[in-house]
Amino acid sequence: MGLLITKLRFLLYAQDQRKNYETFILKVEELHKEVKKEKDLKSVYKMRLERTQDYLKYCLQTAQDNGFLNLILNKKDNAQESSAASLSSPSPSSVIIQASTDPQTPPAVQQNTDLSALIEQAKRNGWYIDPHEIELHKKIAQGSTAEIYQATWRGLDVAVKCIFPDYFNLNDCGVNFFAQEVETLSRQRHSYVLQLMGACLDPPNHGWIITEFLNMTLKDWLHGPGKRKKERVTALPPFEDRLAKALEISQGMQYLHEHKPMIIHRDLKPSNIFLDDAFHVRVADFGHARFLTNEEKAFTGETGTYVYMAPEVIRSEPYDEKCDVYSFGVILNELLTGQYPYIETDHGPSKIALEVGEGKIRPALPKHEENIEDLIELIQLSWDEDPEYRPSFATITRGLKLIYNRLANSP
Repeated sequence: MGLLITKLRFLLYAQDQRKNYETFILKVEELHKEVKKEKDLKSVYKMRLERTQDYLKYCLQTAQDNGFLNLILNKKDNAQESSAASLSSPSPSSVIIQASTDPQTPPAVQQNTDLSALIEQAKRNGWYIDPHEIELHKKIAQGSTAEIYQATWRGLDVAVKCIFPDYFNLNDCGVNFFAQEVETLSRQRHSYVLQLMGACLDPPNHGWIITEFLNMTLKDWLHGPGKRKKERVTALPPFEDRLAKALEISQGMQYLHEHKPMIIHRDLKPSNIFLDDAFHVRVADFGHARFLTNEEKAFTGETGTYVYMAPEVIRSEPYDEKCDVYSFGVILNELLTGQYPYIETDHGPSKIALEVGEGKIRPALPKHEENIEDLIELIQLSWDEDPEYRPSFATITRGLKLIYNRLANSP
């Protein structure tokens, strides 16, 4: 009997040890993932630092080649001569900073939208909305700067983007960014661009943007609801319907890029593209949008989502509207394959960013079939490493129309 009890105790002890071991292994695996993620992030930041250093060297060289550096130094010397004699001459580092920022300062692409003028415009054109007119219902989404509610306005179902008060209180440019997003939406008149119903223009507590209510995204339509999965959980929509969505997105983006001044979206992805009740698209979420006049490039900060982000944006280089074309190329490929981008890899977002920025990877293309070779070629052109080789949305729209009509009329 005593031997049996001893054996039972040993078995229980062994089971406990096994559980402890399994728990230990899980913790080790989690730590390994965290370390890998940190290494990926470190690599991304190292790449950005190197790119920034290269850009500063380029700016300094440009300043020297064009005589700007001497001009800056002479201007500095003249200013010092007229100032107190005790002031010291500029340090080499301050000269480098001036040389690398003044001559090459990017154009002011972010319009300075005056809120009071925007309020007058909204009242004059009939889209100024008092907060008491809005009846908020359930929260349907939340981001880092806002919550989105399903709501009712004058009996109509609408979506209300409520900017967090802290966004305005803690961000000196918050009111300007908010006003710009509202003004961007107020100018849009296109079937495939989200329609602004109005806005509550009283930040910080009532910085609200009211749009038509659409409860399905392109992501949900293509992949089904829920989080990203390796295996499909819903049937893939018909090929003709997927191609039609691509054409409508291109038409909406062509409208934005041909706007005066041009509007670049900077965060084009399936979760920012909505579908109406007839399953027609609406390009939405202009929180990252910027205005560009002819021949301008934006001086980039990190925007958008890594999976759909153009390599020049990842590398923190100046960019133009072709960054949206790159994002569209990834979306077009996703529509054709029915697969999430890079689902065939185990890479996290940081690893994807690093390898895209270095020109090493793109999402897996659809299987080559005779009837979609021109579509595959269009995808590859759209996400070309060199923005100059990427087609305009006007060209993409024309091409997709021809392909759609050819496939629709084929036996």
